[in-house]
Amino acid sequence: MTGAGAEDDIPLGERKTVTDFCYLLDKSKQLFNGLRDLPQYGHKQWQSYFGRTFDVYTKLWKFQQQHSRQVLDNRYGLKRWQIGEVASKIGQLYYHYYLRTSETSYLNEAFSFYSAIRQRSYYYQVNKEDRPELVVKKLRYYARYIVVCLLLNKMDLVKVLVKELSEEIEDYTQRFNTEDQLEWNLVLQEVAAFVEADPVVVLNDENTVVFTSNRLQEGGVPQLEQGMVVGQLTLADALIIGNCNNQVKFSELTIDMFRILQALEREPVNLATTTSKPGTLEPSEKPAKRENPHKYLLYKPTFSQLYTFLSASFKELPANSVLLVYLSATGVFPTGRLDYEGPYDFGGVLTNTNRDVVNGETVQKRNQAQKEMHCLHPGDLFPFTRKPLFVIVDSSNSTAYKNFTNLFGQPLVCLLSPTVYPKSMQDQSQRGSLFTLFLYCPLLAFLSVCGLSSLRQGLWEKAEEFLHKVYRDIGQMITRSQAIDQAFLQFYGDEFLRLLLIRFVFCSATLRLHKLFRESRSFPESYPQLPKQDTVESSLLQKHVLELAAMLDVRSLFWDGTLDVNY
Repeated sequence: MTGAGAEDDIPLGERKTVTDFCYLLDKSKQLFNGLRDLPQYGHKQWQSYFGRTFDVYTKLWKFQQQHSRQVLDNRYGLKRWQIGEVASKIGQLYYHYYLRTSETSYLNEAFSFYSAIRQRSYYYQVNKEDRPELVVKKLRYYARYIVVCLLLNKMDLVKVLVKELSEEIEDYTQRFNTEDQLEWNLVLQEVAAFVEADPVVVLNDENTVVFTSNRLQEGGVPQLEQGMVVGQLTLADALIIGNCNNQVKFSELTIDMFRILQALEREPVNLATTTSKPGTLEPSEKPAKRENPHKYLLYKPTFSQLYTFLSASFKELPANSVLLVYLSATGVFPTGRLDYEGPYDFGGVLTNTNRDVVNGETVQKRNQAQKEMHCLHPGDLFPFTRKPLFVIVDSSNSTAYKNFTNLFGQPLVCLLSPTVYPKSMQDQSQRGSLFTLFLYCPLLAFLSVCGLSSLRQGLWEKAEEFLHKVYRDIGQMITRSQAIDQAFLQFYGDEFLRLLLIRFVFCSATLRLHKLFRESRSFPESYPQLPKQDTVESSLLQKHVLELAAMLDVRSLFWDGTLDVNY
C-alpha cells in the first residue's frame, strides 16, 4: 500500500485481510522474541507462554494458507522467503519444545517444517536479492535443520545438507565479502567432524553405510522377571553436562552429550504423518503420556549455572523419582594432601571459568590449602543426596566421586569411567569417550576397543541379538546377587537406569578381559562397589564376552576368562 489514494482503491475485504495478517505477523514476532527472556530452568513458568506463541503461529500459518495468495502478494508484498521464515520459526518452536520437554515426537514436527522449507524452495529467491542479512537467515535455517537431522539420526540427509550449506556459504562470502566467513567455515568443520565421530561403520551388501538408532526401542531392555525384587523409582530429570576440552561438538552439544541424551530417550513416534501433503503443516497435540525423563543440556556451564539448574531439578523432582547427573568433563586434581581427607580434598571435574567473576575479576587460588573454585567437587553434590541420585562421571578424575558418603539414606549410585586408557586408545578421545560410548551403544564400543572400523550389517544384527541375551543374564546377576548394595536394586526398576547399569557391567567385564587394559585405573568403578564375582568378573559373563569376541573374529585380543583379572 503506497498511499492514501491507493489504499482507498483496495476493497474493504482485502484491506482487512492485510491488516489481520500484519497483526498476526507482528504478534508472532513479539511472542517469539520474548521466548529468550523465559527462565531456562523450571518446568512450569514457560508452558503458558509457549502455548500462546504456538497458538499465534498456528493462526498465522493457517491464515497465509487460506487467504488468496494474490491478496497477500499484491497488497502486502508477501515474499516466499517470508513464508519460509514463518515455517522456520515454527520449526524452532518445536525444537525448543523438545529441549524443554525431552519428547522426541516434537523433533519430528520440527523436521517436517524444516523439510517443507527446502522442498518448497521458500528461500530460493533470497540469493537474488542484494541483502546479506537475508542470506544469513537462510544459512541459519540450514544449521538448525542439520541439528534436528543429527538428533533424528538422518545422517544421509545431513551429508546432503552440509554440501548445500557449503555451497551457500561459498556463494555468500564471494558476493558480500563479509567478516563472518571464518565463523561459517567453522560451522562446516564442526558438523563434518560430528558426522565422522562414530568409530565404526555398518555396511550393507551394497557397501553403503547403514545408520542405526541407539534410542531405547520396544523390547530393547530386559524385562523384569517374576520374583525380582526391585524399587519403584522412575527417572524423572537428568542434567547432561559437557565440559571436555577439544571434544567434537556442534551447536553447544558435545559428542558425549549427544550420545548420552539418546541413551535417555525412547525411539520417537512420528506424529507428522500429514505433513507430506503440501499446505497441511500445523502443530500437533501434545502426547498424552510423557515417555522420556526431562533433560537439561549444559555445555561448559559455570559452577553458578550448574548449581542453579541442579537446584531447580532437585526442587521440582516428583515423589518416587530419580535425578540423574551426567558429567563429561576435564578432571581437576588436588594440589596437596591433608591429614584429613574430606569430600573437597580429591578434586572433581572442571566447570567453566569464563563467566564466574567475583568483585569484577576472576579470583585465583592463593595457596595450596584452598580448594579449586571452578570445580564440581563430590561434596558439592551432598545436599542433593536427600533425594534418589544417580551420577555418571566420565572424566580423568572420575574416582574423586568414589569418596561419597550417603548421609541421608536415600538411593545413591555413581558410575565412574576409567581414568587412564591404553596409549593406543587415547588418540580417539576427541571423537568421544569410550566409557560413554559403552553406555550409548555397547556393540559400537566393543568393536572400537577391538580396533574394527567396519562391520557387515548381517554380522552386526547377529551380534546385537546375542547381546540381548547377555543383557538378560547381566540383569539376573544384578537382581539375584546376595551381596549387592540395595541402591542398585532401587534404581533397577526404571528401564533407562536398568539399561545403563547393565551396559556398565558389560563395559567393566569387557575391559577387564581385554589384553590392552592392564591397569586397575583403566577399569570403570562404582559407588557403592559392585560385588565383582557376582557381576563384572562372573565366569558366565566372561564366557559371553569371549563368545562375542569369537563371533567378531577378535578372540585373540582377550585373555582367557579363567585368568585372574582382579587387581
